[in-house]
Amino acid sequence: MQYLFVRIVKARGLHPCQSPHVKIRSGPIAGRSLPARDSGAGCPEWNQVFALSQSKPESTLEISVWEDGPNEAFLGGVCFNLTDVPVRDQPDGPLAPQWYKLEGASDDAPVTGDIMVAVWIGTQADESFPESWNSDAPYVSYAYTRSKVYQSPKMWYLRAYVIEAQDLRLASAAPLPPGVPYNVRVKIHLGFQSAMTRRPIAASSSSSSLSWMEDLMFVASEPLSNHEMIVEVEDRSTKEPESLGYAVVPVASVEQRLDERQAVASRWFNLESTATRDGYRGRIHLRLCLEGGYHVLDEAAHVSSDFRPTAKQLWKPAVGVLELGILGARGLIPMKTRGSTDAYCVAKYGKKWVRTRTITDSFDPRWNEQYTWQVYDPCTVLTVGVFDNWRMFDAAGNRQDYRIGKVRIRVSTLESNRVYTASYPLLRLLPSGVKKMGEVQLAVRFACAALLPNTCAMYAQPMLPRMHHLRPLGVLQQDVLRVSAIMLVSEWLERSEPPLGQEVVRYMLDVNWHSWSNRRSRANWFRIMGVVSWAFGLARWIDDIRRWRNPTTTVLVHVLYLVLVWYPELVVPTASLYVFLIGAWYSRFRPRAPAGMDVRLSQADMVDADDLDEEFDPVPSTKPAEVVRARYDRLRILAARVQRLLGDLAAQGERVQALISWRDPRATKLFIGACLVVALVFYVVPPKMIAVALGFYFLRHPMFRDPMPPASLNFFRRLPSLSDRML
Repeated sequence: MQYLFVRIVKARGLHPCQSPHVKIRSGPIAGRSLPARDSGAGCPEWNQVFALSQSKPESTLEISVWEDGPNEAFLGGVCFNLTDVPVRDQPDGPLAPQWYKLEGASDDAPVTGDIMVAVWIGTQADESFPESWNSDAPYVSYAYTRSKVYQSPKMWYLRAYVIEAQDLRLASAAPLPPGVPYNVRVKIHLGFQSAMTRRPIAASSSSSSLSWMEDLMFVASEPLSNHEMIVEVEDRSTKEPESLGYAVVPVASVEQRLDERQAVASRWFNLESTATRDGYRGRIHLRLCLEGGYHVLDEAAHVSSDFRPTAKQLWKPAVGVLELGILGARGLIPMKTRGSTDAYCVAKYGKKWVRTRTITDSFDPRWNEQYTWQVYDPCTVLTVGVFDNWRMFDAAGNRQDYRIGKVRIRVSTLESNRVYTASYPLLRLLPSGVKKMGEVQLAVRFACAALLPNTCAMYAQPMLPRMHHLRPLGVLQQDVLRVSAIMLVSEWLERSEPPLGQEVVRYMLDVNWHSWSNRRSRANWFRIMGVVSWAFGLARWIDDIRRWRNPTTTVLVHVLYLVLVWYPELVVPTASLYVFLIGAWYSRFRPRAPAGMDVRLSQADMVDADDLDEEFDPVPSTKPAEVVRARYDRLRILAARVQRLLGDLAAQGERVQALISWRDPRATKLFIGACLVVALVFYVVPPKMIAVALGFYFLRHPMFRDPMPPASLNFFRRLPSLSDRML
């Protein structure tokens, strides 16, 4: 995108005045410089650059000098014909400014002096663009009219292994019966994070020494010197928990380790009391370490943009470069009451966040900005979001930026070194339903060798680092740690200038993706049906063959079956060749561009108003008791169906166990007798003959088939389950 650049350097020989300023105008675009600073000898200096958009080129440029004050006095001006303005080509050096004589508006007002100006046409790649006054956002601060790059903080998992405590002074003096543990817990605080152990697993006879042997995990972000961990021991045997002592541990003093092979020494920490000044209140034995072998998840695993461990020593070399061009948006709807939209774009991949400049009062903003990321794993996701800027008009920071929509692009779906340029719809799910907020135009390319060995080898390696498999974290624990990581990232980015708001970070990282949604549950069910639809199609095709609906196909299947039975070594190569041919055929229908958000897949186009109202209802609910009761009853009905399905699955498994468990003696005798007969038959008759006989029996003509269920199925259904023993 081209811009008209105007550099106002200084002036000389002006009429005596104080703090003159410069105005520029090109068609409807007008700008004003800052007050000049006097460099001495009556030569005011501005040294300011203006960038005027050339989306609608004008023919003239007017530059005028005015005296600052309540009654502005015209000091002179100069006019340029833009058809003669040079175009600067990169990598040419900057255009040298020249002196131009100021002229008056009429002969009655004498004008003296010269002004030093440089005028040229360039693009956003010009080095003057970042520091220039931009006509796309003329009324906001420079912080919001410049593109910015942010970095997420470096985060560690802090593992606190609570071993034991000694010399405690318990609040409950009465000894407990043998085998009953004391209700003493260890609570650890790290900033806003808090975790507590269970009851102790062992205690000494004097009840002053307790043992827990329990792991607690936290998320710590750098700089580590800003954080302290508070370890508190509480006695919960009484009605009100009583603190037995606490210890403060600086996080910067905790040892860092790269993997499980590095031993970490345990340490004793003295406990102090806040209520009294008697000093020593016991001691606690902890093993603390900062785990560098884990990847701290701040995104959902299925849309993560990075899987590298925290420790940089464990990083593998990059396999390529991801290039993103944020071209612009079109068709945005008004977001503010005055009927305008001030849009900017945010892209996140790995630890790097980028933010385009804000273009004010435009429904079709053009950013034309390019960014790059190093790719360490192609099976990752790039997230691009568009927002409406409210913070730049609110100095107090009480307003939050409005979400317009976002797009996800999986890097592995991009062919190597191919540029994809497409428009993606910006969809938002609102309480009133799904709504298209506009479109965003992106150009993306994954630059790497097509069959680079490192890239192909990534598909055979685990996605998460080694520590996630050797010492895995629980699902619930991962969710809690992920929420903590998102809060740390939000706090870090909100301290930048301009701030990347908490609402932006939470929306980009999908903080509420695991919350209950009837719509999302229905969408997942249809996804499962789509996955197993091929199995249903295969079953229908086999049933058609068994029923001889197409005799020619059935006869060919008989012949193929005979060949495969007689030459079993052809089964695997034939199946592999068949899969290869199917894959080659489907290559004709492969997507030509990365797919965006899918309304039909999300079941957003057929969702009920009540389901949407429930999805947007926070926890705890703010709805009336009658609405909550109705939703609870509906959930009970749905849970009853799931309960019945689980019961049926359990019954089928119990019937399989009943074959040899002698719960039904007659059925077990029949089954083991049949197994003996089968064993003898297979010992005597060649397997190929048995396979041919079974296959032809299965494919026999319907005239030889009984319409009733087969005896084997009837026998299985009659086997007992444990459902008759449930209350």
